Amino acid sequence: MAIIITDECINCGACEPECPNNAIYEGGIEWAMIDGTTLTGQYQLEDGQEVDVKAKQRPVSDDYYYIVPDKCTECVGFHEEPQCAAVCPVDCCVPDPDRSESEEILLGRKERLHL
Repeated sequence: MAIIITDECINCGACEPECPNNAIYEGGIEWAMIDGTTLTGQYQLEDGQEVDVKAKQRPVSDDYYYIVPDKCTECVGFHEEPQCAAVCPVDCCVPDPDRSESEEILLGRKERLHL
């Protein structure tokens, strides 16, 4: 499952530089699939939408740091545990209960993001 940042976030930013997929953004900041990846061209998001990897997308949250689910691999293939959760001082980086994903799915996403 992807990790989410709850509204208990204190906007400290400790999590952002720890993400190997550049999936974490400050609240209100637009994101793109190309950020921190080796992607080129078009990319199909988990909801089936095709986007240009350079196209800026709407922020997931305007108020606090957020994680783009299409870029989150829970650090599988990079680290033993999600690094955002490991460094969060208020424990607000938690598994998304609405998005259960196997290790195989997470590794596949990692491979697509980092060709």
